[in-house]
Amino acid sequence: MAENTVILDGTGVKRALTRIAHEVLEKNKGVEGLVLVGIRTGGVHLAHELAARLFEIEGVDVPVGAVDITMYRDDIKGHAEHLPVGKTELPFGVEGKRVILVDDVLFTGRTIRAAMDALMDQGRPSSIQLAVLVDRGHRDLPIRADFVGRNVPTSRSENIAVVFDGDNRPTEVILQK
Repeated sequence: MAENTVILDGTGVKRALTRIAHEVLEKNKGVEGLVLVGIRTGGVHLAHELAARLFEIEGVDVPVGAVDITMYRDDIKGHAEHLPVGKTELPFGVEGKRVILVDDVLFTGRTIRAAMDALMDQGRPSSIQLAVLVDRGHRDLPIRADFVGRNVPTSRSENIAVVFDGDNRPTEVILQK
């Protein structure tokens, strides 16, 4: 029988996102030229939450976009026609921007690689930084996050789930054994 452990409750998630927002501001010396791009789907919800925290702190709206990585995944060769493809929505150009790529859980790094490929097809940002709510280890690629809400060492057989409410706000992070 599967056992679930709450790693972050709602308050913990809020604290983690607030800390990430402060770290983003510190590293980038404000929000000038900054855009947030969430990876569908959990990363998009978290990017909006991060934008809200940045607004609370700086009083400036940071643009938020979404990237779909379906066609950039390296594990679908020959099967792409059967996968549902989401929408990449970037209501701004990425050319010359400092992009904060946002995802819920960092695992092997393959999703992030695909997201960077998708972003580079849209233009050439001045930089791409990575913000994740949870880093669980087990990289297959040399990718690391610039901003991490929580490091959670896991085994490969375990799973991390970020739970969202009906308004797409993160309510908790669960370790599924």
